[in-house]
Amino acid sequence: MTVTALNRKLAEHPLCGADLRTLATVLKRNGPVPARHLGQIAVVLGSALGRLPFTAIERIWTASRLRHEPELPAPLFILGHWRSGTTHLYNVMSRSPQFGFVPPLAVGLPWEILTLGRVLRPLLERALPENRYIDNVAVTPDSPQEDEIGLANMMPLSFYHGIYFPKRFVENHGAGIFFDGCGEREVELWRDTFVYFLRKVALRQGRPWLLIKNPVHTARVDLLRAVWPDAKFIHIHRDPNEVFVSTVGFYKKLLAQFALQPHDHVDVERVVLETYPRVMSALIEHTRDLPANRFVEIGYDALERDPLGQIGRIYQSLELPGFERDRTAFEAYLGTVRNYAKNNHRLDEAVADKVRRAWGPYVERWGRQPAGATG
Repeated sequence: MTVTALNRKLAEHPLCGADLRTLATVLKRNGPVPARHLGQIAVVLGSALGRLPFTAIERIWTASRLRHEPELPAPLFILGHWRSGTTHLYNVMSRSPQFGFVPPLAVGLPWEILTLGRVLRPLLERALPENRYIDNVAVTPDSPQEDEIGLANMMPLSFYHGIYFPKRFVENHGAGIFFDGCGEREVELWRDTFVYFLRKVALRQGRPWLLIKNPVHTARVDLLRAVWPDAKFIHIHRDPNEVFVSTVGFYKKLLAQFALQPHDHVDVERVVLETYPRVMSALIEHTRDLPANRFVEIGYDALERDPLGQIGRIYQSLELPGFERDRTAFEAYLGTVRNYAKNNHRLDEAVADKVRRAWGPYVERWGRQPAGATG
């Protein structure tokens, strides 16, 4: 391996965008890192130290700027369990010029997106991977991103810290998705940091109406509604059998790529089997009383078969403006991904039986119907 290749590998970790306070907390909380990962930790800490003046300057500038900005309008949220089609829907709908979204730069440098990020943008864009680590979806400088990695760079409360530090996977995962073991102050800190991050994104994008996608938010609709009482939500669902196999692969790939501690003890299948019902039951409970113009559900298979028809239904149901204006942009993007090759996931009968036993009501609600079935 050349020196250049080694340096690139060391710098690939998402924590290179974290601030010193977050790094100090997660390192103290999650125990020692094996010697073979100390090089990555050194790069991560060096990045935080080198950015420190810009971090401070941007905090001061942002605080001054936001004092003169109106409150952030309620975003439009795309919900759905991991591997349910949220990314595809996000990629299509973000082509509408009326929506701002989270760009890669905001995820990588959430503290310095408005200052250092502008200067380093060409360099950072060249460092982007060609495709996402977990599938074949292309990554470009304008690809809309979910906010979770950016939030993990801003605070210790994120399930990604379970990926980075799997020694305490269960604790980080439960707290990062369901606030397990968290006090009121920790939840308030998450809420305040999330709103602050989105306000910075809106400044960067120049579009205050944000389209936001993050599977974690699927379990937090009650909190999002408390912040934005008039928020609207799109839930995309997929056959739970496919979701299970794909999500297991998602966790395994992320652990292999980003874990800074051994992770053989993490029972990924069990994690997925236990997480999915909690996420989906929270979604059902927290959206039960939403009117039709604030909550709509679509199926991933239907979106694949008739993307424009399904997006048109979203616009109509949620009373969103501009579908005919946006249609051309949607068609143009869909043309670029016509030949996209999805990951193939083999589902044997033993796995299907395991999923049915653990997720029975959800398989019945969102699973594919056997040929000839009605209803």
